[in-house]
Amino acid sequence: MNVSIVIPTYNRKPILKKCLLALENQKLNTSVSNYEVIVVDDGSTDGTTEWIKNNKANFPHVVLFQQEHGGPAIGRNLGVIKSKYEIIIFIDSDLIVLDDFITSHVEKLLASWKKNNKKCFTYGSVINTSNFIDPQSEKHKIMDTSFAYFATGNVAISKELILSVGLFDTSFSLYGWEDLELGERLKKIGTKLIKCPNAVGFHWHPPFNCEQIESLITQEKERAKMALVFFRKHPNLRVRFMIQLTPLHNLLWQILCLGGLINVARILPLLKFLVNLKRNRLALEILRIPLNMIYMKQLTKSR
Repeated sequence: MNVSIVIPTYNRKPILKKCLLALENQKLNTSVSNYEVIVVDDGSTDGTTEWIKNNKANFPHVVLFQQEHGGPAIGRNLGVIKSKYEIIIFIDSDLIVLDDFITSHVEKLLASWKKNNKKCFTYGSVINTSNFIDPQSEKHKIMDTSFAYFATGNVAISKELILSVGLFDTSFSLYGWEDLELGERLKKIGTKLIKCPNAVGFHWHPPFNCEQIESLITQEKERAKMALVFFRKHPNLRVRFMIQLTPLHNLLWQILCLGGLINVARILPLLKFLVNLKRNRLALEILRIPLNMIYMKQLTKSR
């Protein structure tokens, strides 16, 4: 079986290097005949395209496409359309995989095709890490567990199937939800989610620091706007709970934030203190409480 790995990227050159190197070092068996790594540069300004072109000899599986900055949905669609092979694996450009990553997905997917007539996809493991030097050394944590149905950080699916449901909706022009919306369409036609824990990817992100707060606030506001796009397309109870558009969720976050007493400005000294103690992960988890309240307010405001 042949595989096309689709990776949209935007200004992530340092970690993209590790991502592509891990994909070049795959150990294949008889289940995988060939594979290509389709990188769609979404208008990067950090020299990503030039670096790939200059290092083509080191990455023989990489096929590069470029587009104006338009977001990952457009990038993934371009990657699927340009792909040559029967199986599509979606990963993000900050994911570093183990050397049996491709074969793990393919073996699980082929076995599942026999039972589900290709109407299924495999969902690999994602382990979050801030370790840039050796991301593969990170251990699995409870917080790494995901309950998402279709998240494009690490999934494999039939190209035929994904084309049949219409690819990613490019109206999701800001951050968030475009993969879960496609998942909703897959779910409606009875597509099965098959867990594939052996297809491990390490999702790298820089250690939290307080300079990131402004961009994280912007991200939450964008996520809220795109959540409403998601709900307008699929106005059902499941999506309503996914995007937290219920009085219960609003009450929960009001309680957790003590009616607004806990906000970003008030907890900033605590966050700085924790960062100075190298407790970056704890600081980020605390920040997520008022960040989600910002999301909830934007969700209500944008309705």
